[in-house]
Amino acid sequence: MRQDDLYINKIDWITILIYIALVTMGWFNIYAAVYDEQAAKSIFDFSINSGKQLVWIGTAILLITVIMVADYRLFDNLSMILFGFFLFILLLTPFFGKEINGQRAWFEIGVFRLQPAEFAKFATALALAKFMESPTFDLSKTKFQMRALGIIALPVALIMLQPDTGTAMVYSAFGIMLFREGMPQRYYVFALSFVAISLLSLGIEENLYLAAGVGVVIAALILIGKKTWQRITALTTIGLIVIAYSYSLDYVVSKLPDHQQNRIMVLFNPDLDPLGVGWNVTQSKIAIGSGGFMGKGYLEGTQTKFDFVPEQHTDFIFCTLGEEFGWVGSAVMIGLFVALLIRLVFLAERQKTRFSRIYGYCVMSILLFHFTINIAMTIGLFPVVGIPLPFFSYGGSSLWSFTILLFIFIKLDSHRIQLLGRH
Repeated sequence: MRQDDLYINKIDWITILIYIALVTMGWFNIYAAVYDEQAAKSIFDFSINSGKQLVWIGTAILLITVIMVADYRLFDNLSMILFGFFLFILLLTPFFGKEINGQRAWFEIGVFRLQPAEFAKFATALALAKFMESPTFDLSKTKFQMRALGIIALPVALIMLQPDTGTAMVYSAFGIMLFREGMPQRYYVFALSFVAISLLSLGIEENLYLAAGVGVVIAALILIGKKTWQRITALTTIGLIVIAYSYSLDYVVSKLPDHQQNRIMVLFNPDLDPLGVGWNVTQSKIAIGSGGFMGKGYLEGTQTKFDFVPEQHTDFIFCTLGEEFGWVGSAVMIGLFVALLIRLVFLAERQKTRFSRIYGYCVMSILLFHFTINIAMTIGLFPVVGIPLPFFSYGGSSLWSFTILLFIFIKLDSHRIQLLGRH
């Protein structure tokens, strides 16, 4: 058997078929999201979003071809160079990027827009894999923890200069990979506690109620445990820190731009302003709920036809699927994503090198974060932060970046035996 035939046989076609299914479903739903019954145009019409997305899909195929025919060793050897390049591009973006909705996050090239922060994800994943592949790397040691977190923090800091909070949040997904590689559990307990306290602080109007709740918890712990002054002092200190943080968080939120404050308020009180700041989420939930079990039928969504949901072809593309294909269509799409994520975990665990395994978990983590947060946004469980649904939402930067991210891993997986020989 020729070496080329052996390589092709080792390509994970299951993952590729899931990718094709998701991209195809996304393309049809993008057409449905912009469909106008009075002036119906072909799905292939380049003047509408579905036609433009077809161009992005075609160029994505070219990117896949380049990745699959390239030498697999390039991704390891060039990882730090790529990371440095995209850090430089991110540094330039706030100064030379095009401003859209108060953010300078895009470069405009002719009729096309590219968002560097999207591409920095795969570069950061490669950099982490390269840095952490060393046999001496040990996440139980503080110096290695700080260096790994520093690699993640660099692009986050530059993205916040744009400012693009939603995209910056995506980089927290690398925490899943770090957990798999041995990051101490105390960091995750702290992070979850931080999130829980933040939600409580924002959700409870009066901080005095939060203070009372913390006091009850402290009293219960004191009664259950040993009644020592050290324990009482420690718990009291924690309680005071929580209360101080709650008041500090209120102050920070009050300094945010109005649209970000409104998104947070709507999360905890969806009916606060249903015709204003809560419009997107309210209409999205109506669209999804009105689809029922089987949906209204393709191109028959009334919420879509009458343009009730803003940004329906990008951040809110899921509600198009929910309205027109109902619970069944939504379950199929969610099932494909879950299958993809499970498959990526399986592929990551079968890798012969630490570099490939770490990169594989980075890919899975980023896709999981996008998938979870996007769905949560559309059903009102998370503030609207501009997180696209991978392979589904309209946009060249999104499709290209996710395609590159995924197919680099598919390429590495297909050469896992050769990679073992290099190490």
